[in-house]
Amino acid sequence: MNAAAAKCRKIATAAAAAVFALASAPAIAQPAPQRVVSINLCTDQMAMLMAAPGQLKSVSFLATEKGTSMMVDEAAHYPLNHGQAEEVFLLQPDLVLAGTYTAKATVGLLQELGFRVEQFTPASSFEDVRASLVRMGALLHREQRAAELVAELEAGLAELAARKPPAKNAAFYYANSYTSGSGTLADAIVRAAGLSNLGDTLGFTGMTRMPLELLVAANPDLIIEGDSQYSAPALAKENFSHPAFKALSGRIVPIPDKYTICGAPFTLEASRILQQAAFGQSGGHKGGTP
Repeated sequence: MNAAAAKCRKIATAAAAAVFALASAPAIAQPAPQRVVSINLCTDQMAMLMAAPGQLKSVSFLATEKGTSMMVDEAAHYPLNHGQAEEVFLLQPDLVLAGTYTAKATVGLLQELGFRVEQFTPASSFEDVRASLVRMGALLHREQRAAELVAELEAGLAELAARKPPAKNAAFYYANSYTSGSGTLADAIVRAAGLSNLGDTLGFTGMTRMPLELLVAANPDLIIEGDSQYSAPALAKENFSHPAFKALSGRIVPIPDKYTICGAPFTLEASRILQQAAFGQSGGHKGGTP
């Protein structure tokens, strides 16, 4: 292990220890919830990673979608819901996990009925991922498990940082010519890989459209393409069939959408795929731990 890798691991170990110490502090809150229902894909996955046996009673149907969920096999063991207030009511949960973009009418009605609803904002950085894991651990009274997941995340980030890929840039390119700029989890994924995000370089913030002409003119080293499927030909994917885009096909790095939608230790797989592609363009690993 080189000096950079050792330093990164030391930092990761210290950070994980700090999180564990915080997570181990005595809880002042109410007893651990015993009937937890999740109605959001990202809370589904965090809860499945963390809940005690029998604690999680239902996850959303999105957790069984292979294109968007990393935990399809695990989700098969839980009753599914479609995020409707009526079905959640029948489950009589003592804790409902939702996202900030979950239907406001559903969240509002559940709160009016006296159910405890905790909402999570989508992660836009790995700092957000850490915070969400710690918060979920506190809500479920599974602080030690949360600390383990944070340590796994820190170790993965340290391993990525210990490798030194060539100085390259990468551009996310979605249907309807959208890309990801700064302030997004996609941007954090690129940075964790040791690369620069073209969307950020061009001054974009959040999700925004990048015309094909601009993509071609910017001449990115790598183009990250997801695997969103449409049941029929769609104008939304017309940009991918354009000759100018096809001319860049040798730079495309396919990364399954399920790695980039929600924040968790598994999100780092997207960074690993991207970093490996950067090394591959240069003929192998250089200057870092293989």
